[in-house]
Amino acid sequence: MNSRERMARAMRHQAVDRVPVMCQLALGHYFLNVNLPPHCIWFTSEGFAEALVILQRRYRFDGILINIPGRPENVLDDVTHIETRADGERLTWRDGSVTFIPRDDNPRHEPTPRANFETIDPERLDTISDWSGYVWNTYHIPRVAEVRGVLRDVPSYFFRTIDLVKRAVGDSVSIHGEVFSPFTHLLELFGYEQALFALATDRGKVHALLERLADASIAWAVAQARHGVDAVLISSAFAGGSFISRAMYREFVLPYERRVTRAVKAFGVPVYTHTCGRLGDRLELLAETETDGVDTLDPPPLGDVELADAKRRIGARLFIKGNLNAVALLGYTTSEQVRADVIERIRIGAAGGGYILSTACSVAPRTEPWKLELLTPLAEEMGSTYVESTSALLDRSASL
Repeated sequence: MNSRERMARAMRHQAVDRVPVMCQLALGHYFLNVNLPPHCIWFTSEGFAEALVILQRRYRFDGILINIPGRPENVLDDVTHIETRADGERLTWRDGSVTFIPRDDNPRHEPTPRANFETIDPERLDTISDWSGYVWNTYHIPRVAEVRGVLRDVPSYFFRTIDLVKRAVGDSVSIHGEVFSPFTHLLELFGYEQALFALATDRGKVHALLERLADASIAWAVAQARHGVDAVLISSAFAGGSFISRAMYREFVLPYERRVTRAVKAFGVPVYTHTCGRLGDRLELLAETETDGVDTLDPPPLGDVELADAKRRIGARLFIKGNLNAVALLGYTTSEQVRADVIERIRIGAAGGGYILSTACSVAPRTEPWKLELLTPLAEEMGSTYVESTSALLDRSASL
């Protein structure tokens, strides 16, 4: 059973030879641990694809998450100067805007103005691509010149990283695409403070905007499904507590993410959801989006989800990826600490199938690589212990 097959079976609650391993890495982790200039990783498809493959092979992950759209081949032609400093890189663009790329964090681009909620018309979003704050925070690039208004027709270069990674790994590794939740689009369009106020002051207008913004999420999600990715991740980082309430999740997140999941699943491609923070009060609501799986499941203190409780409540309906405490992993100093935590995740998660070993959220930039190098060997070591009982349970369930 190769990695791609292992991941596909785990996402469908089918028997596997061992628990799959697949962590999402913070971009700063690539900057620190791949011998490429950070701007090449962030701004070129070739650089990001190379970084993805290098660390997938180093950590022996069963899957690769491609969480940045492909780039135009000539994007760096608009850069007039690159200053390499001790704390990072500073790129100056022809229009006078500046991107600063820290050594260990996501780049920051200025200026990035946002739209005004009071004046925007939900029925006339043809100028949405003029708000560089929205474009930068959803597509991670200063501008998408080919797109006017809400994304519907996906530029061909968006697929370049997917194609490069597939060429490098062939059919042996599970390749996942990513799309932002419509709710995330809303927050990035207006900025977090303005958008959150809008939830309370003009719900009708918010719903009208979410209907339109969902079209952008669907366009990119479906395009990746058609292009042959093995799964699509909906990144919904702002849908957890205590960021928004359970009632707000039901009203402003659930129906629009369900539109995305249904659109992707129409192509027979699994879709799962990444949500940070406290999910204990909304696990069942998350399942109502009709997603196939949940990513992260932050344990205390960052979140409030215990893996055993999540397995009991949603484990029969959704596959689970995560729950390994990313902050604790950053602080561990011995292999024994890593081993104990990983073994406990596998022991609980593997029961009944549908579990993928992963950190609860992105691997922190300065997490030492030796810790991640332990994960797959531990999954292999544990595999023979749990696969037989898990397979028997799955076979018994199928016969009922």
